[in-house]
Amino acid sequence: MFMITPQKTALITGITGQDGSYLAEFLLAKGYSVHGIMRRASTFNTGRIEQIYQDPHMSHRRLFLHYGDLSDASNLNQLIKTIKPIEIYNLGAQSHVKVSFEIPEFTSNVDALGTLRLLDAVRDSGVKTKIYQAGSSEMFGEALEKPQTEKTPFNPVSPYAAAKVFAHQMCKIYRDSYGMFICNGILFNHESERRGKTFVTRKITAGIAAILAGKQDKIFLGNLDAKRDWGYAPEYVKAMWLMLQKSKPDDYVIATGETHSIREFLDVAFGLVGKKNWKPFVSIDPAYYRPSEVDYLLGNAGKAKKQLGWRPKVKFKELVRIMMEADLRDAGLNPAQYLI
Repeated sequence: MFMITPQKTALITGITGQDGSYLAEFLLAKGYSVHGIMRRASTFNTGRIEQIYQDPHMSHRRLFLHYGDLSDASNLNQLIKTIKPIEIYNLGAQSHVKVSFEIPEFTSNVDALGTLRLLDAVRDSGVKTKIYQAGSSEMFGEALEKPQTEKTPFNPVSPYAAAKVFAHQMCKIYRDSYGMFICNGILFNHESERRGKTFVTRKITAGIAAILAGKQDKIFLGNLDAKRDWGYAPEYVKAMWLMLQKSKPDDYVIATGETHSIREFLDVAFGLVGKKNWKPFVSIDPAYYRPSEVDYLLGNAGKAKKQLGWRPKVKFKELVRIMMEADLRDAGLNPAQYLI
């Protein structure tokens, strides 16, 4: 059995992901007891949160993991009634845009209906809690204005984005109809050394490290001209928490206000290891093109800056360096010998 601290108890879906792991660390440092939902798989996928169990301050004593799934309403109901969290962060999702075209039904079941199941579980439980819903800049799709704000109309062009729009709208409906405290965070791309290696930024930095280590020859990519607003994930999870500390729920865009292409990311990443000409190491594979591409995303986080006091500190080039340094270490290389 797990102990429950009624004052500061948080529940995180998707705790083993990039954002979930950083958020767990952040909340534990603030004195919360943190409960996380993780899917049962044939292999353990807790690598991103293992460092918590090595914490000399014993914060792992306040971390509790539960098997569960956003496709299982009964499980969600039971967990919420038992844990009685004061805050819930819904980060669980099938979050890969390209994959969502291949498994649209699963993506919709988890990302869209999974959110609805969570909302109903909270409503049925009678537990008074604040909910954070993880939205995405992909909801803007072929954006109808630049930059994108909380008032920009959604125009999704992928199953992932459409599922996230459904979740976003249901959160607003439940907030308005039932008086629930629900905040939608519309987060633009945010990366880190914990980003999954199937995502383009980490694919590049991990690929460069593998090339330098003699473990691979090329990096295979798709559209290099797509532009994204890239920030640093640990800063973005703080924004999630700040939203739930307000007296009234609202929706917020979280972004850096800068956009860079994948070509620029390649320029900076390869430049950091002294290779200005990256073309011999990169091949374009049509398999990595999406059936429908989003070419340009740029966020305006003015509302978050004004109302939450949130500002991004890590700039684009620093973000790439952080990721490059970590992947060199992972490849068994000394960053000091390779980074310029």
